[in-house]
Amino acid sequence: MKLRQVFLYVFLSLAILYACVCTYMYIFQRNFLYLPEQNNNLRGEKLNLEIKEISVPSTENITLKAWFYNNPKNKYTVLFFHGNAGGLEKRIYKLNEFKNLNLNYLIISWRGFSGNKGSPTEQGLYSDARSALEWLEKNNISKNKIILYGESLGTGVAVEVAQNQKFAGIILESPYTSIVDAAKIYYPYLPVDLILKDKYLSLKKIKNINSPILIMHGGADIIIPIAMGKKLFDEVQSKKYGYFPQFDRHMMTYNSELKLELQKFIKTLN
Repeated sequence: MKLRQVFLYVFLSLAILYACVCTYMYIFQRNFLYLPEQNNNLRGEKLNLEIKEISVPSTENITLKAWFYNNPKNKYTVLFFHGNAGGLEKRIYKLNEFKNLNLNYLIISWRGFSGNKGSPTEQGLYSDARSALEWLEKNNISKNKIILYGESLGTGVAVEVAQNQKFAGIILESPYTSIVDAAKIYYPYLPVDLILKDKYLSLKKIKNINSPILIMHGGADIIIPIAMGKKLFDEVQSKKYGYFPQFDRHMMTYNSELKLELQKFIKTLN
């Protein structure tokens, strides 16, 4: 009888502990997903051209810090959706290459990032992205001249916005099939399907993209496995291009090979 009571006590204790862990993760999960203060511009690069720092109005009376570069001679404008960590400065090494590709760009910082008001959520980021798109259109830049560029977390935003629209092109760097799938890698002991708030279900949405798409993913990515990028690639129904270097990591290296792939993709756009 005593042994049975001990087993029951241990079982109940573990059950309570597990419930506490699940509750904690449910309440604080966004602190693990969105990291606005992390790793901001460790490279120390500076912008190689003059940009306008602007404020893009979004929903809930939130304005977004953004950088805008516009050369009237350039045909396309990149709308850049960055990942889950750091601010605009962390992407300078990529933005500097857009000049050499004859691309204009608008890069926004999400709500809760770079001093913006609000807290990041899936629906909030979708609203921020659509607000940036509206800003471009109000400034006479139409969708057929816009290339959506999603980086890491931003790939899920790009996929959402791109659905059933006709953009000049879509670029996804280090994408995931869903945050649900990604979270299961890190937290296999949690009921992720039940407690996750922000799911970013890219795999279910990718078939709804009608625009040409380039998917880039490194084989040495230890944050999001390359298999996710390739799985998305397989599901794309529109004109598609892939770049899957074996040794590249999550934040991909803008070397000559990658820049050539970007250049080739841009040349295919109408």
